[in-house]
Amino acid sequence: MVQELVIALVAVLCVGALYVASAARVIRQYERGVVLRLGRLRDDVRPPGFTMVVPGIDRLRKVNLQIVTMPVPAQDGITRDNVTVRVDAVIYFKVVDPTSAVIAVEDYRFAVSQMAQTSLRSIIGKSDLDDLLSNREKLNEGLEVMIDSPAVSWGVQIDRVEIKDVSLPETMKRSMARQAEADRERRARVINADAELQASKKLAQAAGEMSEQPAALQLRLLQTIVAVAAEKNSTLVLPFPVELLRFLERAQQPAGAAEGAGGGEAGRETRLSITEEPTPPSTPTAPAAAPPPEPRAPAAPAARPSSKQPFAHH
Repeated sequence: MVQELVIALVAVLCVGALYVASAARVIRQYERGVVLRLGRLRDDVRPPGFTMVVPGIDRLRKVNLQIVTMPVPAQDGITRDNVTVRVDAVIYFKVVDPTSAVIAVEDYRFAVSQMAQTSLRSIIGKSDLDDLLSNREKLNEGLEVMIDSPAVSWGVQIDRVEIKDVSLPETMKRSMARQAEADRERRARVINADAELQASKKLAQAAGEMSEQPAALQLRLLQTIVAVAAEKNSTLVLPFPVELLRFLERAQQPAGAAEGAGGGEAGRETRLSITEEPTPPSTPTAPAAAPPPEPRAPAAPAARPSSKQPFAHH
């Protein structure tokens, strides 16, 4: 009798151990448990730690509350300015309502992934190429709002969305490279022109200073000769400044002007003396001798006058 009771007690303990083993559940710190009893949702969400369910009746669904990093596959699209691009992104999200994540959507990860791809294609079509390349913060915010709007009802919160890479066709890359090169060349020319303007102003100031001291120009010429000779060249080119000729002309102008003034005074006195002298009486002058006549060919002998013709009286 006692032996039968011991066997029954051992059997009960084994069944109880099996029940506890099948009913015991462990929920991690970053998880929450949602229990469905006979298909109906239990109101309480199981916290982290050890918990029990009814085997065969309850079904426990564990929901991860950690932030999930999900890459969005690259999407081909056409921008608003008709440029074909290929854009991929990454999305960060987490579950804030375990009950909605289990009840409201079949698979919240797949739903978020599909919504992210659709929103990415939509944001590509609404944006220009320049915005995709240089204004990504604004696009990231718009993409986050587009994905977060339906995800709130699924118990999912979108933490962050980032556009990773924008792939362009090779022809567009070459065009952008030429555009950037032309822009850099334009800026280089502007900088060079500004430098030339500043240099011309400084040269004008230097020329003004040298014009006051003519010897400075000769010293500058000698410095140039020394700089050229320091290169150990076999041929020496000696520049002759035009300003030196102008200086010599200006140096000769005062002497020429003085001589011209003296000659002018003498000429004026001569003209005055000529006008003051009395004019002598005019005397008849013999007419000028006429030039000798040119020799002519001998004329033919004239016909002898007939006796009938009267003689001419002189």
